[in-house]
Amino acid sequence: MLHTGGTAFPTKTAFGYEESGMTLRDYFAAKALQGVMACNGIYEDEKKLAQWCYEQADAMLEIRERK
Repeated sequence: MLHTGGTAFPTKTAFGYEESGMTLRDYFAAKALQGVMACNGIYEDEKKLAQWCYEQADAMLEIRERK
């Protein structure tokens, strides 16, 4: 099973149910992508870039669990 770090921004509805939203892994990957795109923004292989962003997210989750 893929470790996602849980929910990035969980919220409760008026009826007490939890809305999960995006995972912490997705949030970290999006932030990595945001940083890379701010520096250059043009890439020949978007799939490799996306893979790299998720690798960074996985590394952040791994380090986060060590504390």
